Amino acid sequence: QITKRRQAVGGVQMIYVVGLGPGDVSYLTQKGDQVIKEADILIGAKRNLESIEGIEGFNGTKIEMSTKLEELVDFLKTNSDKKVTVLASGDPLIYGIGKYLSRHIPKEKLQIISGISAVQYMFARIPLDMNDLYITSSHGKTPDFDRLLSYPKVAMVTDELVGPSVIAAEILKRDLEKVMIVGENLTYSDEKITHFKPHEISEDIKFKRNVVVILDEEQ
Repeated sequence: QITKRRQAVGGVQMIYVVGLGPGDVSYLTQKGDQVIKEADILIGAKRNLESIEGIEGFNGTKIEMSTKLEELVDFLKTNSDKKVTVLASGDPLIYGIGKYLSRHIPKEKLQIISGISAVQYMFARIPLDMNDLYITSSHGKTPDFDRLLSYPKVAMVTDELVGPSVIAAEILKRDLEKVMIVGENLTYSDEKITHFKPHEISEDIKFKRNVVVILDEEQ
């Protein structure tokens, strides 16, 4: 029973972080759904809060998350007597908020409910196994392309600055034999998964929110 697991640790309620899945709320786990319904306070980005509007049984308060994560940590610490659940996209521990919170909240007071990540979903849709997969992200950083393109199987969660066209250009610059699979708006009604050779992707092609899989040609 989840109510028993929510017993206070050292007089403080457990803080939960729930991964909602790649996008469509139908991919939310049963455990995550249960934790959301029992929360006094739900904190999340606007998109995440909107995605759970159809969930019945939640009677608490919704709060839009600040972009300043230190403010979130302060809020969690000052509301430690309440059942607070933080919402995250995908799996909170794959380039998500889980890493930051695990560094700033005592581990015995933090429980992360993993969701299906966009990367997991993408590989299931291709379909292709994830064994020996190198996972990375371009969010807020410049990738080390020499390193990541040395791997035979790569998944990259991209941002607006470093997306499919930049990746393709880096492959061509090194004259590598690679194929790329771009998954856009995964799990949504306008989902699109396309296979490319690097030379087929130019800067003129605009991609929506995406995950890029990079493979050696023989795969």
